[in-house]
Amino acid sequence: MKKFPIRPAWTPLNVVLMVLGFMVFWPLGLAMLAWIIWGNKMVDRVQDAEVHWHSRKSGNTAFDEYRRSELERLEEERRGLDREAEEFQHFLRELRSAKDKEEFDRFMASRRAGKPADGSSPDEGAAQPA
Repeated sequence: MKKFPIRPAWTPLNVVLMVLGFMVFWPLGLAMLAWIIWGNKMVDRVQDAEVHWHSRKSGNTAFDEYRRSELERLEEERRGLDREAEEFQHFLRELRSAKDKEEFDRFMASRRAGKPADGSSPDEGAAQPA
């Protein structure tokens, strides 16, 4: 069963949303009332349509086999593209990490050399004796 953000039932949240809907714009309240009353029937019809769509056959076994194999091929291609996207994201994270490390190493080298990375003198930030 698909999860909907608001289940079709008489919950306090649904009642508040319905009242607010009537206050803001009456068709919203009416739509919320319809969802509360007939929402389960709508959810069932959507699920029945999905089941019918996925189990639908044309009557021609050759075409059904071709359709099934093409859908499997497309699903495998989608999984491959998802893997490539994950690998690319991993590459970008490593690239950012390497860049951050290089910047940090440059900062540490300039700090060890006695000059700040921003170009100011090393004693500017120190407290002045009175």
